[in-house]
This record gives sequence, structure tokens and C-alpha cells, in this order.
Amino acid sequence: MVATRLELNLMRLLSRCEALAAERRDPEEWRLEMYVAALEDMLRELKKQSSKPAAELLNEYSRKVDFLKGLLEAEKLSSSTEKALANQFLAPGRTPTTARERTPATKTVHLQTKARCTGQMRSELLGTVGKCKSLFFPLCSCRGLQSDEKQSAVELDAVLQHHQDMQEKLAEEMLSLARSLKNNTLAAQNVIKQDNQTLSHSLRMADQNFEKLKDESDRLEQHAKKSVNWLLWIMLIVVCFIFIGMILFIRIFPKLK
Repeated sequence: MVATRLELNLMRLLSRCEALAAERRDPEEWRLEMYVAALEDMLRELKKQSSKPAAELLNEYSRKVDFLKGLLEAEKLSSSTEKALANQFLAPGRTPTTARERTPATKTVHLQTKARCTGQMRSELLGTVGKCKSLFFPLCSCRGLQSDEKQSAVELDAVLQHHQDMQEKLAEEMLSLARSLKNNTLAAQNVIKQDNQTLSHSLRMADQNFEKLKDESDRLEQHAKKSVNWLLWIMLIVVCFIFIGMILFIRIFPKLK
């Protein structure tokens, strides 16, 4: 299907938003938020059109717009931990927006944002550990501080790895469920297809039997008509012979006096 002007404009604006999201922006930057709001309006108008694209493509557009909207909402959070957790639940697009992209831009932005949030969490954690060490243990050696910082970083990496493993496991379960649903759907389609073929064969056989029954009924009706005609003629001939025989009998044998 040929893309409409509205769909082309939406794709251009979406590509521009993805490029802005990939850049390091100033906290007071307002363009991306305005562009995402315009994307939502254009997507609503596109869904109302009679010549709208396929449902799968519309879902992909909605997925990318929701990702950008969720990215903006996550950036407004104050804590880096909250930002990292919010980014874990964002779902980037599955297909590139333009032909020049090898991988979806939203997926690249998602990975960059996760890495940025992880770095901020690590910096905050290491900074907090350093402050606590300097406050309560001013005479602690530098080697001990580095060891604690490394241990905290390892613990943070372990927590993040645990969340990532849980997310991957959930994704695998959803994929397995989708495959099972697909197999069940295909099996149901095969059963319905076989039932339709059986029903069509039965209808053809019924039509053929009806035509044969009609032909036999016509033949039986014609045969019955012929039999009735012959029987009528035979009865008429018999009656005539009886009548002639009665007259001859009366002529030959007159009444007795």
C-alpha cells in the first residue's frame, strides 16, 4: 500500500525525534516533548483515515511513540534508581524507521539510556560510599576505600544483572507463550480447513444424489403414465368384447315363450 502524506510526515517526525532522543540534551530542552505530542496527534489522525496502513505497522508506530513518551517521563524523575527502573520497562521499536537504519533507532536509544542510568547509579553509589568513609573513618587507608568501592560496584552490577536476567526470562516466557498460541491457532485453522473440505464434499454428494433422485422420479412418473394408458386401453377392449358378446348371445338365443 502506498504511504499517504500524513504517514510520510509521521515517519519524518518520528525519525527526527529518535535522533533528538539519541543526543545529550539540556534539561530545559523542549523540542522533543513538543515533537512527541505532535506525533501522538498525527498517529490518532492516521488511525482514523480510511486508507490507513496495516495494523502491524500501526502497532509499530504506536510502540515507538509510547517509547519516546515513556523516555521523556523517565527523564523527569529525580532519582537515578527510579530512572533506571523506569527504563527497564520501556519497549523500543522492532523495525527501523528509515531504510538507512540497520537497527531500530529506538533500540539504540534504549541501550544508551540504560547505560547512562547505570553509570549515574554507580557514580552516586560510589560517591555515597566515599562520603560515608570520609565521615566515619577519616583515618582509613586509600586501599581499603578502593576495595569497598569495588565491592559496591560489584554488588550494583549483580543487582542490575539480576533485573536483566528476570527481564530476559520474562521475555522468553512471553515468546514461548506466543509460539504456543501460534501453534494452537495453526492447528485450529487446519481443523477448520479439513471440516470445510468435508462439508463441501458432503454438499457436492448431496447435490449429486438429489439430481439422481430427480431423474429417477421423472422416469418413474413417465413409466406410471404409460402403464395407466395401456391398462385403460385393455379395459376398453375387454368391455367392447363383452358388449358384442352380449348382443350376439341375445340374437342367437331369443327369449323363451
